[in-house]
Amino acid sequence: MLRSLAASALALALATSIVAGPAAHAQSAERVYDQGSVWQISYIETKPGMFDDYMKYLSTSWRTIQEEQKKKGDVLSYKVLAVDSPRDHEPDVILMVEYKNMAVFDQPLAEGEAMTAKVFGSLPKSNQAAISRESIRTLRGGFGAREMFFMK
Repeated sequence: MLRSLAASALALALATSIVAGPAAHAQSAERVYDQGSVWQISYIETKPGMFDDYMKYLSTSWRTIQEEQKKKGDVLSYKVLAVDSPRDHEPDVILMVEYKNMAVFDQPLAEGEAMTAKVFGSLPKSNQAAISRESIRTLRGGFGAREMFFMK
């Protein structure tokens, strides 16, 4: 009986170490990263012969919006990348906007409308400009991503 009690105790200790071992290791593992800023990336395909027209739009209205958001503190940086040798129906321009955090995307619609009116003159003019841009480019997709940084 003593022998079977000792065997049971050993089996219980072994089972506990198998189950608790990984959990104890996971608790002691130090996280080496943290969350950073948020990027919004857009893939744009300009229509044939319209690259310069689209770049003009980016250098005026789009840039003004980014600079206003930088002054407000919502945008940290922005970039325009030209894609080398894109294939048919692939983007030839990539827009990257770095936002300070996700909360930037959860603001009242009135704030965005006020910015739009400031840049374009009015909301209807902004809507018309958006329709006009369709003649010079096609949005091919995009995504949002959270930057991760290593703490050590």
